[in-house]
Amino acid sequence: MLKPILLVEDNPKDLELTLLALAKSNLANEVVTVRDGEECLDYLFMRGPHAGRAKGHPAVVLLDLKLPKVDGLQVLEELKKDATLQGVPVVMLTTSREEQDLLRSYKLGVNAYVVKPVAFKDFMQAIQDLGVFWAVINEPPPGSLKPGRPAPSE
Repeated sequence: MLKPILLVEDNPKDLELTLLALAKSNLANEVVTVRDGEECLDYLFMRGPHAGRAKGHPAVVLLDLKLPKVDGLQVLEELKKDATLQGVPVVMLTTSREEQDLLRSYKLGVNAYVVKPVAFKDFMQAIQDLGVFWAVINEPPPGSLKPGRPAPSE
């Protein structure tokens, strides 16, 4: 079973476009979507409505910065503080070009910071490239499986 890609996006239009772009990249990974930071943390920590989900971590978290309930920076901070989750790659996918958001994201351990392209074609290409890079090309840290490879029962 391939590790899923966790997409955290509250904007319906961006969610739809991101899912379309990931589908066009022909990745076999399931894309799990959550709509706010609280639900993201519930998914990652397997609690609340996600308490019964299959064990294992996502191949990558595509995390919006500006989220309801718990914002992306707070999610990132909680994720990177946890010893079992800190190796999970996180890509901040945002419209913010504010330097303070960029600096804070990297200080908290984000693996990549991507400003969503405005043009449709550029947006689609950027998301496809991200999906392929993190799910296929990227080498995870020693001790974890490459996301594209089947995982033993985690």
